[in-house]
Amino acid sequence: SSGINAEYGEVDQGVSKVLKEFHSAGKPIGLCCIAPVIAAKLFDGVEVTVGSDQEGDARWPYAGAAGAVKAMGGCHVVTDVNQAHVDAKNKVVTTSAFMCETAFHEIYDGVGVMVEEVLKLA
Repeated sequence: SSGINAEYGEVDQGVSKVLKEFHSAGKPIGLCCIAPVIAAKLFDGVEVTVGSDQEGDARWPYAGAAGAVKAMGGCHVVTDVNQAHVDAKNKVVTTSAFMCETAFHEIYDGVGVMVEEVLKLA
């Protein structure tokens, strides 16, 4: 489960509680794959990535998730799968991971960058 109901519904209470507590305490948050959409739902104006926002590209079959980020009040930043985006203001670091149809080593690289950037914010 992604922690969020379909059609931009409610975030699971446990997930919401933990993320809001981390955010209010100024602790860094790292999210990958579809999870950045949760940050968009919880933190108005947060910058996140789910990779591409160009629907119809077979490499990015879930590019429509960028529209969900925007619909929830977040800002989507286009990145490649081996990159991460850092929203320093909100201390949220995101990467697309399995939102991209690619080799595992590229996903691994992007998640590694996300972890490194979270540690820099700690």
